[in-house]
Amino acid sequence: MNEFSKPLICIMGPTASGKTALAVELVQRFPFEIISVDSAMIYRDMDIGTAKPDAATLAMAPHALIDFLDPAESYSAARFVKDAEREIARIEAAGRWPLLVGGTGLYFRALGEGLARMPDADEEVRARLTDWMAAEGLAALHARLTEVDPQAGARIHPNDPQRILRALEVYELTGEPISRIQAKEMSEPRRPLLKLVVAPEDRAVLHERIALRFHQMMEQGLLAEVERLYQRADLHPNLPSVRAVGYRQLWQYLSGEGALDEAVERGIIATRQYAKRQFTWLRKESSAQWLGGEPGSVMQNALAVLGSAEFLQ
Repeated sequence: MNEFSKPLICIMGPTASGKTALAVELVQRFPFEIISVDSAMIYRDMDIGTAKPDAATLAMAPHALIDFLDPAESYSAARFVKDAEREIARIEAAGRWPLLVGGTGLYFRALGEGLARMPDADEEVRARLTDWMAAEGLAALHARLTEVDPQAGARIHPNDPQRILRALEVYELTGEPISRIQAKEMSEPRRPLLKLVVAPEDRAVLHERIALRFHQMMEQGLLAEVERLYQRADLHPNLPSVRAVGYRQLWQYLSGEGALDEAVERGIIATRQYAKRQFTWLRKESSAQWLGGEPGSVMQNALAVLGSAEFLQ
């Protein structure tokens, strides 16, 4: 098997499924080094609500691509691919194996299948569209998107400012609907992915874990963490960082929307909905190998898959 065709090993799964625990244990058995594939762990000062590994875990199993971006900044799948490929090259140059771990499907797909050739972000265009949104509301932008790109207008939720803004930005920069550009030839994928999915068979088990973990996060100081972000003048509810599950609901509470216990319940519900979307994406991954959800069997199944992998021999 040549170097280019050697697959990248990926640990995928919905939130709270046990991906990190499996990855850390694998690092103790193989010369792996973890690269995070998580669109929330990238942000600094967002530790508790993103379930970022603690210092002891990071000492045993360092994670690349976590805790490096300010919450006021934006990030993209294209930038993730560049950052991930840099880390992959670094790890392999040191004679180790990259282990990509996370639940952000868009990032995995971009790395494995390539990206449509989109224009880079344009600050001037984005600022103009953001001003328009502030003046006339998000509904006006979504109506404009539906007018110039009906397919994207139907696909993108009317309450998703990040994707609406990006779609309109692409249209203004290229004169082409973003859906047409996405349908064109994709860039070449870097190399294949060996996809291992950690997920309990019983969805109710995952729901219980999500609720338990959210309450534990609250005990660990999640509200204080969100409050520190809330006090920053440069952060607002439309930023991807603030819209992360858990953060958004507690931000709303700090803005005077409802009681704290209601915000906690909304956070748990939003996390379960996010997990449902992750399951939907994972079920479409036809080449993925499902490892189950119980810690003992997950490791046993993972070792069976990795033990049969040609390039690990």
